[in-house]
Parts: sequence; C-alpha cells; structure tokens
Amino acid sequence: MRLEKCWFCSSTVYPGHGIQFVRNDAKVFRFCRSKCHKNFKMKRNPRKVKWTKAYRRLRGKDMTQDTTFEFERKRNRPERYDRILTEQTLKAIPLITKIRHERQKKHITERQKGGKSMSRKKDAKELEQDLQMLPKKDTVAYEATKQKVIVSQLKTEENLMEE
Repeated sequence: MRLEKCWFCSSTVYPGHGIQFVRNDAKVFRFCRSKCHKNFKMKRNPRKVKWTKAYRRLRGKDMTQDTTFEFERKRNRPERYDRILTEQTLKAIPLITKIRHERQKKHITERQKGGKSMSRKKDAKELEQDLQMLPKKDTVAYEATKQKVIVSQLKTEENLMEE
C-alpha cells in the first residue's frame, strides 16, 4: 500500500482517496481533498495559505530539520524482502514516533517562551499607560477599617508550670 502526499497541504493521501491531476507535461499532482484541488486551480501559493504544512514550516511553527524525518522519505529503489529487517523496522516504528513527539513537544515549548515574555511586556506597558483608569483607594477610609486585634495567650498547664 503506497501512501502519497498531497501536493498542496502535504497531508497523507490514502489509496482510493483524493484527486489526481496530470498536467500536459505528464507531471502528476495528487490532492487529499477538493479544498486543496480548488486552491491549486486558483493558483494559490501553499506557502502563503496559513493552514498548509509549507506555511507552518516557513514561519518556524513546525520542525523542519530532524533525523526522524529521514524514515518518512520516499525511496524509489526496491528492497529485497528480509524477514529479520522487516521485524526490526516494525519494532523501531513506535520508538521513532515517540522520539518525534517528544522533540515536537520541546520545539513547541521553546517557541512559546518568547510569546509569554512579549505578552508580559505588553501587559506591563498597557498597565503603565492606563494607570489613571484604575480606581484609587481612599486611604482615610482604608485606615478607618483597620483595627488592632490583641491576641491574648491562653494559659495552659505547661505555661503555669514554667512560672
């Protein structure tokens, strides 16, 4: 079973799904759904459409360089069937996906660090500009509501023995 990639959004196209367009020069374009096909016919650039993989990679929102992507690459050379090699490959797939997910999680957290500091700076600047809009506390009324409370220590048996 051969899984193809959509030309426009880079998602997986499963056998029997999607649309295939063959140009006059025999170049084949595969699309996962009609949305991608229509955008291709409208001559839209996938790097400028926000929901595509190309846009996300170009803007640094998705990982682009990682050794785990090497396993996904398409190979046109046929390999001789080897039972041991196939077994090892099938055992390695879950490990590779786990490593990829951990690296993606790390990439996302690194990406979000800058946004948090920027939002804090923005909030601080906004607070500084709009400080006069905050309600001022009446210091006289605040002081009047304050009361001193005297806490007396209860005399317990231990305290009595010490005296």
